[in-house]
Amino acid sequence: MTTSTTVRKRATGSLLGLALGDALGFPTEFNDVASIIAKCGPWREMELPKRALVSDDTQMTLAVGRALRTAMDRGVLMPSGVERPLREEFVAWNRSPENNRAPGNTCLTACDLLEDDKRLWQDASQIGSKGCGANMRVAPVGLVPGLSDEQRAGAAQLQAGLTHGHPTALAASDLTAHAVRLLAHGAAPSALIGLLRSYAVENRTRYYHRWLGDLWTRSQDAGPEQFIARGWDECLGMLDRLQDALRDPSPETDPCLDTGEGWIAEEAMATGLLCFLLFPDEPVTVLRRAACTSGDSDSIACLAGAFAGAYAGADAWPTAWADRIEYQGELVTLGALWDQ
Repeated sequence: MTTSTTVRKRATGSLLGLALGDALGFPTEFNDVASIIAKCGPWREMELPKRALVSDDTQMTLAVGRALRTAMDRGVLMPSGVERPLREEFVAWNRSPENNRAPGNTCLTACDLLEDDKRLWQDASQIGSKGCGANMRVAPVGLVPGLSDEQRAGAAQLQAGLTHGHPTALAASDLTAHAVRLLAHGAAPSALIGLLRSYAVENRTRYYHRWLGDLWTRSQDAGPEQFIARGWDECLGMLDRLQDALRDPSPETDPCLDTGEGWIAEEAMATGLLCFLLFPDEPVTVLRRAACTSGDSDSIACLAGAFAGAYAGADAWPTAWADRIEYQGELVTLGALWDQ
């Protein structure tokens, strides 16, 4: 780990940024930009609600984080070692009375099916869904230190696949975790799209059999390589749209007009990245821009916050905001574990 990673507390910054973006965007989800401005005032002045409640996005991020911690406490991160804790955490979240934050139907359906211990997770996975629930929660996979490329990619795709089995959900989750990791290790924002494109091209036909098993057979694809390539191709298309948007950036325009409303995984990733790359050195502005969008504002803002916090570190966030975010204690505890 680099010295700057430790000093800046980038894991803590990423987790706090994710939750702060979630809390800022939660009240504006389902509203258009004009309605948000009428309710909240100018977008550059948006304030965190006094009760800084988060959505299922942060709840499920913590579920992934807890599962990774449990699996790694038991030894080397392996598919069998992380699948069980992920499954248990997702089922516990599904049963929790705190699961009352407008969760997505895909997650609810899959988690209901995962309760049956005799059911393979691949049979619970919703093979046709590429909703943003797959990657809104994947940031911890990008922040955990000491993983190989295969472990990180496999874990990112597995945690997505437990609920969202579409190949684009898998690829977008892998790419989102990779973006978080690159930024946490000091990658320049100006180089980020090129790095992500290279990663997508390199992995386009790589199906992680050890991590995904026979998930691909639930699709209509001819083979596992064709299955996963479909997902990477959609992500590459979104990176093209992101690059186009940044050639002539328009910070005052709703980012959803360029890269989509974020209800699906590749759009949530790209629009979150767009908000970050418009203001790479202004993390609070990143959150405000992402929360004032016409699409899935909490998911866009939580991803934008994860990117901004991974790049800038924990000190990026106003103390008055960070101190009152819901689940603050657990977010900081997990972040401190991975910042050591």
